Amino acid sequence: NVDAFEKEMADYMGGGYAAALSAGTAAIHLAVILAGVKEGDVVFAQSLTFAASVNPACYEKAKPVFIDSEPDTWNMDPVALEKAFEKYPHPAAVIAVHLYGTPSKIDRIRDICKKHQVPLIEDAAEALGSSFQGQKLGTFGDYGILSFNGNKIITSSGGGMLLCQTEEEARHALKLATQARENAPWYQHEEIGYNYRMSNICAGIGRGQMKVLPLRVEQKRAIFARYSENLKDLPLTMQPKLDCAESNRWLSVALLDEGCGVTPGEMLAKLNEAGIEGRYLWKPMHLQPVFADYPFVRVSEKTVCDDLFARGVCLPSDTKMSMDDVDRVCEVIRGMF
Repeated sequence: NVDAFEKEMADYMGGGYAAALSAGTAAIHLAVILAGVKEGDVVFAQSLTFAASVNPACYEKAKPVFIDSEPDTWNMDPVALEKAFEKYPHPAAVIAVHLYGTPSKIDRIRDICKKHQVPLIEDAAEALGSSFQGQKLGTFGDYGILSFNGNKIITSSGGGMLLCQTEEEARHALKLATQARENAPWYQHEEIGYNYRMSNICAGIGRGQMKVLPLRVEQKRAIFARYSENLKDLPLTMQPKLDCAESNRWLSVALLDEGCGVTPGEMLAKLNEAGIEGRYLWKPMHLQPVFADYPFVRVSEKTVCDDLFARGVCLPSDTKMSMDDVDRVCEVIRGMF
């Protein structure tokens, strides 16, 4: 099942090589290692993301430099990325994320990394089923990251996958994921390894989930479309995307207009009163106490990711929801205006 899951996912992605692992975080960690990140190295990372995108660089005692978002996709700003290269010209890697399944300007980010000859780690943990110019997300970087955590668009109950461009890198990743055991008649170890391999049972679940992936994407997009239609005349907007990209709409996220009279906290409290769970956006990494001393690079006078965090609300988006459920959420929101 593990071998078959890797092959089926690589075929779905359109080529390359895959290593099935215990978590998406494990995939990022191995990508950081394969990219050659060492203690004291600088790693550029998207600020508006979940901590798991950044933590693995810190496992290797690297120093993150956080990059602001741009308003078109809410993802890493290529202009800010170029500015970061001017200030810190020799990073060991760049970690870019496709937030909530929405494709970033990954072509520009990839080209900038190639110009500076720096490995790109493409965190597509939330973006399985999304594409940019017809190409699946996770295949633009030197390394791609997928997650099958319980909240993702498909799940193996837990697990992740590292996508590599060469078979040699994938084999090295699998070696590291199984305690770096050498091919010897006894237990021989020449580098530090990890217990990151996906179990056969989880892989079997993942293979079954692959069969419903197109349906899950369709359901997520239908939920997003329903929110967009029902809320279109209110002082808020849904997360945008580029015309050349297709999002799996893993999460439906609304951005309240400035001065609309309602805060995210007030909206979440009102939803909670009705028995509905919503959440804030990811709190940017440069605002997290654990990363308070690390640099942050922006280009606009107003920090984009701070503004998104201050005005954004993640709405219920589970594929088990009916359209009546979505309508009930919208009814509560409409009642606030």
